[in-house]
Amino acid sequence: MIIFLGLMIPFIGTSLGAACVFFMKRELKPLVQKGFLGFASGVMVAASVWSLLIPAIEMSQEMKKFAFVPAVIGFSVGIGFLWIMDKVIPHLHVGDKVVEGPKCQLKKTTMLVFAVTLHNIPEGLSAGAAFAGVMSGNQAVTMAAAYALSVGIAIQNFPEGAIISMPLRGVGMGRWKAFWYGVLSGAVEPVAGAATLLLAQYVTILLPYLLAFAAGAMIYVVVEELIPEASEGKRSDIGTISFAVGFVLMMVLDIVFG
Repeated sequence: MIIFLGLMIPFIGTSLGAACVFFMKRELKPLVQKGFLGFASGVMVAASVWSLLIPAIEMSQEMKKFAFVPAVIGFSVGIGFLWIMDKVIPHLHVGDKVVEGPKCQLKKTTMLVFAVTLHNIPEGLSAGAAFAGVMSGNQAVTMAAAYALSVGIAIQNFPEGAIISMPLRGVGMGRWKAFWYGVLSGAVEPVAGAATLLLAQYVTILLPYLLAFAAGAMIYVVVEELIPEASEGKRSDIGTISFAVGFVLMMVLDIVFG
């Protein structure tokens, strides 16, 4: 039950953010979106380093000076996995007019949801890998650290939920339908987390690779999507400052509860 709740926390964050559609009448202002995107980037980068890559290296200490190998392999595969997903799944980012991925006849709203769903896959993988580390009994990952990671992801998921539901409302979609689309975009998180948890239970030797894999997937999203969106146009400094705030918050959470 404790593990299940930990996997659900990021999803709850997305759902609460999507619920903003019931309380806000207008779309988020561009500067607010920049702040949210920068904050999310900072949280994800810090989580990738402190909650995923460092534990992956610590779990491989028996390899001595080659302890970095699982982290390098897992990280690289994670980058490659998200690159492939980015190419094969049609999706559209908020504010863009050009569809990424293969051409299709899907609705604009559906592709907007796909874009956020792609962002959420690595977050689910990260939570699952962290709790798998706890269940393995390895001291590199504690229950408190795993929960700190889930809470950090949930905090940055809140604005992501709003960023997907509010624009849908803005194009004429009803409040409840826009809300459920936002919730749907986050549903992949507990699913990805549970899949990672099950895989690690059956093949424990893969755990450091899975942790690094999740880190690579998260970094891909940050570098490919979040930071460019937070930096484009005027007042890119808002995104930079928000990045620093998110990074420091996640770093503190991991160190205090790790």
